[in-house]
Amino acid sequence: MGFLSKKDIQKVDDIQIEVVEVPEWGGSVRVKGLGGLEGDLYTKSLVKGKGKKANVDLDNMTAKLVARCLVDDKGKRMFNQMEVAELGQKSAAALKRIYKVAAVLSGIDEEEQEDILKNSESNQTNDSGTD
Repeated sequence: MGFLSKKDIQKVDDIQIEVVEVPEWGGSVRVKGLGGLEGDLYTKSLVKGKGKKANVDLDNMTAKLVARCLVDDKGKRMFNQMEVAELGQKSAAALKRIYKVAAVLSGIDEEEQEDILKNSESNQTNDSGTD
């Protein structure tokens, strides 16, 4: 195996698509992994605020990734960002099944997911009124 040229890299179709059975929805869906830019945009969508006021927002985290990864038979996204809230109302079991595949195809490993959750927990404030 030799070194790749710029042209070699540019011509490779390295974004995978996997079919996932979703019994809750009565069929199958196509799940497409994210490219680098889309992956960064997904991660950015989980951060609210800037600087010291930035915190991780896990609201609808699963649906946010699923919306970016569900594609039609031509590989085009089925849901836009304006439809994430609606998608988030669907079965949690179905969304989690798709999310797991989307995360693997997009290179979002368990360690990265745990880091997101840890950052969220460290940014939580004590809302109980007691310290």
